[in-house]
Amino acid sequence: MPLMDHLRELRNRLVKAMLFIAAGTVVGYLVEGPVWAWLNEPYCSLPTEVRGGSEDCDLIFTGVFDPFFVAFRVWLIVGLAVSCPFWLYQLWAFVAPALNGRERRYTYLFVPLAAMLFVGGAILAYYITGFAMTVLFGFAPEDVMPMITITNYLGYMMLMMIVFGLGFVTPLLVALLNLLGVVSHEALARSRRLILFGIFVLAAVATPAEPLSMLALALPLIVLFEAAELFCFVNDRRRRANDGLAGLDDEEISPLDDAESVSDPGPKR
Repeated sequence: MPLMDHLRELRNRLVKAMLFIAAGTVVGYLVEGPVWAWLNEPYCSLPTEVRGGSEDCDLIFTGVFDPFFVAFRVWLIVGLAVSCPFWLYQLWAFVAPALNGRERRYTYLFVPLAAMLFVGGAILAYYITGFAMTVLFGFAPEDVMPMITITNYLGYMMLMMIVFGLGFVTPLLVALLNLLGVVSHEALARSRRLILFGIFVLAAVATPAEPLSMLALALPLIVLFEAAELFCFVNDRRRRANDGLAGLDDEEISPLDDAESVSDPGPKR
């Protein structure tokens, strides 16, 4: 396809993905109350002394438009979660034409696996936030009572859930790039130490709390990366085994050329 056709295809896929997210946002509008109660649970479950001795777990807002923006963020969270299989399918459908038949069969698992990994990472982040806030609030002086705004709390929750969700999907994208021939196992093996170091740095930045929260993100990412690297190793090995020209020198006659020379001896004299 020409470049402009690729760009048009990308535009159409993005528009469809946005439509699915918009439809999911409507669902979020209908279930806003239960979802907000679920999102607020980690803060309400904090010990009373951590919240400054207050028995209430009410959050405050300081802006006129804060209630609307908070409600819209809740709708968007639900929309992204509900429409996750659909917009991930649009991503898969954009890259699928570059795959052959065997590789395309492998990528049929991409959408459900990516959806499960994203949701699993987001749920893990949901339970990690309680530990993170307990440690962060512990640095406050004894005579200071926290007054967390609703926008600040929800922004923190969204950041944690998105970072965990995308982090869990990243190793799957590595496997997909290997199917496309963009990333090889040799390249991953050469950069293994740098990648593992980057995972710990990402976990430390995304979870600014005690080491338990950092390890809760880093260890699953390392396991998923090792699984992706193993997949790349097996796929590259299979690809080389199926390539009849693998290992041939530039001056060496390929089996295809040799077979043609034997089957076609040339005109008789």
